[in-house]
Amino acid sequence: MMFANQVAVITGAGRGIGAAAAELFAWHGAKVVVNDLNQEPADAVVEVIQAAGGEAIAVAGDVTEAEFPERLMETAVSTYGKINILVNNAGYTWDGMLHKMNDKQWQAILDVHATAPFRMIRAVAPYMRDPAKEELASGGLKEPRCIINVSSTSGLHGNIGQSNYATGKMGIIGLTKTVAKEWGGFGIRCNAVAFGFVDTRLTRPKEDEESIEIAGEEILLGIPERLRRNAGLFIPLGRPATPEEAAGGILMLASPWAAYVTGHTLEVTGGAGI
Repeated sequence: MMFANQVAVITGAGRGIGAAAAELFAWHGAKVVVNDLNQEPADAVVEVIQAAGGEAIAVAGDVTEAEFPERLMETAVSTYGKINILVNNAGYTWDGMLHKMNDKQWQAILDVHATAPFRMIRAVAPYMRDPAKEELASGGLKEPRCIINVSSTSGLHGNIGQSNYATGKMGIIGLTKTVAKEWGGFGIRCNAVAFGFVDTRLTRPKEDEESIEIAGEEILLGIPERLRRNAGLFIPLGRPATPEEAAGGILMLASPWAAYVTGHTLEVTGGAGI
C-alpha cells in the first residue's frame, strides 16, 4: 500500500486519465478527492473506488472559477485532515488555426491549463507548505508531499491548430519548475507529465461529435479520424496509450521511488517526439 495514510486531490478525475489515476491511487492505499466539472462522473468514480474497498469523495466544480480551488482544498482537509498529493489534470481542447482563433477561445484554454493549476497550488499552500515548514522547525519532515501537473507533447513541440493549448501546456512546465525551486526546501516535490496520444474523448474521432459545455458554450472534442489512423506511424510503440498507462506516469512521480525527482517533465508518449 504505497500511499497508505496519504490523501490525493485529483482534478478532472471523472473521466479518462484522471479517473484512471484516481482508481490507481486508491488501489495503492490513498484516500482520493475526485474532482470533476460535473457531479455524475465524479460520483461514478467514487463508487468504483468504494466498491473495491477504497476511500474517496466527490467534489464537483469548475477549476477555472476563482474561488473553487480554496473550496476544494478545504473540503479535502475537512474530510481527511491533510493533503499529500495534488494532481492538476483537469482540461480540454478547443482547437483552431491561429489566424481564426478568437480571444475567448485563446483565454479559455489558458485559464484551464495554466491559471487553474496556479490557483490550485496557491490554494494548497496552507496544507502543504505551511505544515512542512512547521515540521522542519520541530525536527524533521513527517509527511511526503508532492504536486504533479499534466502537460502535453503539444507544449513541448507545438501542434497545428493548438496554439492556445500548446501555450498553456508549455506554461505549466515553467510553473512546475518554479514551484520545485520555491518549495523544494520544504521537501515538497513538483513534477510534470507530458502525455502524447492517449485514448480519451479528447483524441477520439471528431466525427463522433462528443462535446463539452463550458460557460454555456458547446465545444466539440476529438480529432479528425484521418489523423487518428496515421498517429501510430509517428509513435515508436505503434499505438495510443490507454488511460491506465498514462495514469501510471502520474503514479510513478508521486511514488517513494521518485523521492529525489523534482522539477522534471516525464514524457509518457510511447516514444513520440524522440
